[in-house]
Amino acid sequence: MKPSRHSARALAPWILAASIALTLGGCKGATPIKKLLDDPSHYDGLTVQIAGEVTQSIGVLGTGAYQVDDGTGRLIVVSKDGGAPREGARVGVKGVFHAAFTFHTETAAVLVESERYTK
Repeated sequence: MKPSRHSARALAPWILAASIALTLGGCKGATPIKKLLDDPSHYDGLTVQIAGEVTQSIGVLGTGAYQVDDGTGRLIVVSKDGGAPREGARVGVKGVFHAAFTFHTETAAVLVESERYTK
C-alpha cells in the first residue's frame, strides 16, 4: 500500500526532529530551544545547554552576542568573555537561561554563556 501525500506530510516534522537529534547527538544534554521558549518560566535562572548553528553574530573586544538556531527555534546567546563565533559555525553552549517576557506567541530570552565548544 502506497502512503498518501497527507501521511507523508504528517511524518515530515518527525523526520526533521529525528535528523536534528542525530545531528546534535554529540551534544549530550542539549535542550531543544523550542522547549526553553515554550515554557520559559520553568528554565528561568537555570543552567542549560543548547547546540546548533550560529545565524547572526556580533562581537567586539572579547564580548559579543550571537543567535543559535537548532532547527526547533532560535535563541540569543550573550558572551561576556571570548567574543562571538562567526555566522555559520556549529556550536554547543552552556549557560544560564534568562526569560525576559512572553507576549502572545513570542518569547524574549537570552542565554548567558559560561562554556562554548565548536563542532
